[in-house]
Amino acid sequence: MAKVICITNQKGGVGKTTTSVNLAYFLAKDKKRVLLVDLDPQGNATSGLGVDKDGLEESMTEVMLGITEFAKVIQETNFKNFDLAPTTPQLANAEVEMAGMKQKFGMLKRGIESVKDNYDFVIIDSPPSLSLLTVNGMIAADYLILPVQTEFYALEGVAQLLESMTMVKKAMNPRLKLLGVLATMYDKRTSLSAEVLAEVKKYFKEKVFKATIPRNVRVAEAPSHGVPVGAYDKFSKGAKAYKDFAREVEERTGER
Repeated sequence: MAKVICITNQKGGVGKTTTSVNLAYFLAKDKKRVLLVDLDPQGNATSGLGVDKDGLEESMTEVMLGITEFAKVIQETNFKNFDLAPTTPQLANAEVEMAGMKQKFGMLKRGIESVKDNYDFVIIDSPPSLSLLTVNGMIAADYLILPVQTEFYALEGVAQLLESMTMVKKAMNPRLKLLGVLATMYDKRTSLSAEVLAEVKKYFKEKVFKATIPRNVRVAEAPSHGVPVGAYDKFSKGAKAYKDFAREVEERTGER
């Protein structure tokens, strides 16, 4: 049965979607069956894999509203072992409608449970907020991964996020664990990045992944070509870092 991982941080621009897409890609490259769930109304994971959001008849919007079955929106990507549950900007409107639903907290969990046996990993890309969608991701997940950019205010809001995780764990999902913290946008040329990374390690200790994701132009360029960085330039520093990160995820979840 699949390990379900929610990638989350209420701050935007920390590399959350990039991490979701590339983690899924490298797990699939390692012959794991992977489903990436785009739960962010911006739909960047969807477009970053070359999917035309305007051409989607059904997406995570309909799943979260209970209009369609989860399995019906899943589609294959251009990469072996790698499927996608895409989304559109309409998911933001759906979240408002969900607020009045009795089962609003468990919609994603029920959907994932229906397809869980088909995968080794389910990766959830959640929105940059502590929203109803994010809570759905936490309730559906076995693990959380927290990307933290190595810049000023890196830890801002983290305490609130961890508090939300604790509340979800106590009230609705006792199996939820913090799998680890991933340092992103690391620039070894600056003392600031080193200082922030040291602060993150001081705060999270052994929870920090050994792999750090560097500032890398190939990582930034890949989504505009509709592919993960490993498919865009497998020899880039960014691709190597995400490959190492994926292996650590396998180790920490007992899949390696």
